[in-house]
Amino acid sequence: MRLGLDFDNTIVRYDALFHRVAREGGWIPADLPVSKLSVRDHLRRNGQESVWVEMQGYVYGPRMGEAEAFPGMVEFLQWARANGLAVCIVSHKTRHPFSGPRYDLHAAARAWIDKRLRDDGGPLLPESAVYFELTKEQKLARIAAASCSLFLDDLPEILDAPSFPKDTRPILFDPAGHHRNSSVVRLGHWAQLRPLIEEQWQPTW
Repeated sequence: MRLGLDFDNTIVRYDALFHRVAREGGWIPADLPVSKLSVRDHLRRNGQESVWVEMQGYVYGPRMGEAEAFPGMVEFLQWARANGLAVCIVSHKTRHPFSGPRYDLHAAARAWIDKRLRDDGGPLLPESAVYFELTKEQKLARIAAASCSLFLDDLPEILDAPSFPKDTRPILFDPAGHHRNSSVVRLGHWAQLRPLIEEQWQPTW
């Protein structure tokens, strides 16, 4: 069995970082809820789409190191490594922002993985198991090529795509409960992933 994982908003949580950067720029009020979507929606309502687009490049580039991992994610990867579960990351991410300085977003994400996805036992994932694809179509093709038995993603549009691999079980990561009507199995916390996997796979204790 191989588990595939999306990266942005599945492994990495950006809510506090986007809110902090937007406050630093003076673009949002202090009482705006601390979430990435709240920041985005506020900027769009106020005609600041260009600010939002450039902010994403800044956050995913030079500020990437400040982003947090979702609670329970590192503990899950430690369990997976200890029990021989193959795990890979498959993400679609442009190499450079759509506007603003041309930060290398792939390099920033890999630096985050190298720093955050490790413990005293070393890296929780080998570098060869991390794929950053440039488009959603290439991401879907990589999920198939990697023979993922299950794939966890926060985007229903990926899991519901016609080209999503038929032999891969889709799992929706939805901690904020935005997609309650989805027909795909939904998880609200990383702690729910291990029992779901154990239904289909016997760890090597």
